Amino acid sequence: MVDRPAPSPPTPPSVEEGNHPHFIPAMKSPSESHRRGNAEEAIGLGAHSPFVPVIVWLAAFAGLLLLHYPLLRLPYYWDEAGYYIPAALDFFRSWRLVPQSTLLTGHTPLVIVYLAFAWRVFGSAPFVTRTAMLGLAAGTLACTYALGRRVANREIAFWSAVLLGLSPLFFAQSILAHLDLAAGMFTLLALAALLDDSPTKFAFACTAAVLSKETAVVLLPAAWIFLWRQRRRSARVPVRGWLIASLVPLVALMSWAAFYHHVTGGWTGNREYLRYNLYATLNPVRVVLTFLRRLYETFIGGFNWLLTAGGMGGLSMSIRRARGNENQSSQARQSGDLLRMDPRFRGNDRHGVMSKGVGIHPFLLLAGSLSAVYLLMLSSVGGAVLPRYLLPIFPPLVLAAAILIWRLPRRVARSLMLIAAGCFIWAWFLNPPYPFPFEDNLAYADFIHLHQQAARLLDGQACRGRILTAWPATDELAHPVLGYVTRPLAVVPVQDFTRPDFDGVSPESFDCLYLYSRHWEPSNNWLKRLPWLERLQQTYFEYRPQIPDVELVARYRLSLLASLESRGQWVRIYVRMTGSHQRESMRNDSRSRNSQVLGEAKDLHLFVNIDSKSNCRSVAALRMTSEGPRMTSGGLSMTGRRAGRCWPEGRRSAEIGTARTVLVNVAPRT
Repeated sequence: MVDRPAPSPPTPPSVEEGNHPHFIPAMKSPSESHRRGNAEEAIGLGAHSPFVPVIVWLAAFAGLLLLHYPLLRLPYYWDEAGYYIPAALDFFRSWRLVPQSTLLTGHTPLVIVYLAFAWRVFGSAPFVTRTAMLGLAAGTLACTYALGRRVANREIAFWSAVLLGLSPLFFAQSILAHLDLAAGMFTLLALAALLDDSPTKFAFACTAAVLSKETAVVLLPAAWIFLWRQRRRSARVPVRGWLIASLVPLVALMSWAAFYHHVTGGWTGNREYLRYNLYATLNPVRVVLTFLRRLYETFIGGFNWLLTAGGMGGLSMSIRRARGNENQSSQARQSGDLLRMDPRFRGNDRHGVMSKGVGIHPFLLLAGSLSAVYLLMLSSVGGAVLPRYLLPIFPPLVLAAAILIWRLPRRVARSLMLIAAGCFIWAWFLNPPYPFPFEDNLAYADFIHLHQQAARLLDGQACRGRILTAWPATDELAHPVLGYVTRPLAVVPVQDFTRPDFDGVSPESFDCLYLYSRHWEPSNNWLKRLPWLERLQQTYFEYRPQIPDVELVARYRLSLLASLESRGQWVRIYVRMTGSHQRESMRNDSRSRNSQVLGEAKDLHLFVNIDSKSNCRSVAALRMTSEGPRMTSGGLSMTGRRAGRCWPEGRRSAEIGTARTVLVNVAPRT
């Protein structure tokens, strides 16, 4: 008989073929590519095709544009209005890399330059700004998908991009002119270059990330840890090439710092900015508390806990399966490298893990080390603990979570992905029961709408004189370019709306008071239920509750002009009662018990005179038009049902539309 060679062990089936419920290939084998990849390669859409990221970018851009379309013409919000847009306008108008019309912060200028060039091509409208930022967001999703295909498979790549795009923080930040989104996109490209063993690509991507935001320099320690580990496993790592690649972003950052120092005389912005973001944050207790907050924002908040729980479940299943595999070598068992032992985490390691065939395990190591250095850095520096600063680590973390979730049974994994996607969409509109930045979800749109309506009211000379308010409303009213007013209004700035901020404000210094909700203060605020938590916020994070309106009304003799509210946020505008105003008020009071602004019905502000029987006898309506506020009388029949409340009945005239229920508290006359 002729001896036959022993059959080789069968190649594990591919998850994309659907032959095995659990296997995830880190890289397609040559035989697999031959079986099912010929069609893709023939049309140029293989895993390494340059057309795939372009197609994904176009699809992501179209989807984001459609979802954000109602928001694309919103005026600028908070830090946009305070720094980024004025800085971009300085470069747009006078080619100045260091802004002159706003606060000096030392931020690197790449995003500012990008916006300025977009304005030169398409115009400097908010629509152009927000569409340009959507381009960066779509690029981040395309890079996430491309990297997911290289380290896992198409379905994992698809779910990673979808979940990242729907996550409330990413979705909200997709149209805001901040720096962190661009830094995240280039950070993802730098990670891909590391896994591809491409020092040149890494140098360009890391430099772009650092020039987008200087804090992206912490990518370098994560890269060094990764390269050191790969050097221990393979002698093929080009040390000289990676050393030069690591120096390029450092040289770029130092060159920017030297240029900035030459122009301003400082290295990192003004002295107060440096104190707030560095010196005041180095308290050890604050560092620990900030680290805990960062962990919550990354792994729990905004329904991120679903991905965290799913990833931990998948990791636990991998560890149990690896420990129970009798075919694993004792050496591998002693090393504890359980992820490497599991066949689903094996790449093509014949040429080393830094070869073009990248295994999943190196990516998980890289994503974990990058997240660790970012969390440590952002826990030590930065006065404002804003979740958007974590955006650079969100794409690799979402991809890592998807990879681990795929270790679960396939139906469970897909169900968890669908549930997470639905909860992320819900979180666009769901505000938490504790103070949070409005920019973490679509609450920022409510903020902008309220301020836009209030600015139109003031711009229409509803309040003549000086307006006392706090930033960013001061910039919104003083700078028409931000999109709120048509002419600069006279503003008197106050630091905040807390009691100490009004100690030095005299009644003669302003004519109108513009108050608004600077913090999210829900009725079920956890800080009120947990006094110890509120004390920690006040001691280490400068949290201060706003002063009640009644105190300001009594101190400055104010009269309510307008009150607007939307989903828990509010704006109230008061007029200071001077001698002439008081005499006019007394004449009105002789005809009716009280006259107040009841509120807003869409674009209508209602002024109702209430008689002694609480019947609404006369109505005046201030309608917001494109030319500004316009006064309209009559056209609405209102009858008092209860003292202090007026309910609209019937319809207004065709010009005004249909009113909603409006409530007003009327103090009884003594």
